[in-house]
Amino acid sequence: MRTRFRFEKLEVWQDARKINRLIYRLTQNFPRRELFAMTSQLRRASISISANIAEGCGRNSDKDFAHFLEQSYGSIMEVAAIFYLALDEGCAKGNELEPFFDELEGLAKRVAALNRSLAVTTSKTPFARRAPA
Repeated sequence: MRTRFRFEKLEVWQDARKINRLIYRLTQNFPRRELFAMTSQLRRASISISANIAEGCGRNSDKDFAHFLEQSYGSIMEVAAIFYLALDEGCAKGNELEPFFDELEGLAKRVAALNRSLAVTTSKTPFARRAPA
């Protein structure tokens, strides 16, 4: 397939897309009772990771891109938190989620690094560069 959009060239978007596929496969095995709760929320949060990267890439300023990268980072944290709920509720086992946690951790680091590379200062992001006082 040919590349049509700028975001397709970003490794973080490609990695987020990989996580989408992994989460869809994982949640196929979740109990049916979780279809409209945990399964749906995990899928929506994982979609939000890649969608926010793509949307931010399409913006006209680094500040806007940074905002969407922060949203993506938040969605990564949401997926991780729901994974813990999946463990607590017996929907998944630790050994099957460990690779997912590794992938999420790596993606979180790459999204943060991309955000830092934009050199945009915001008031609350843990990974933005701050101007010296």
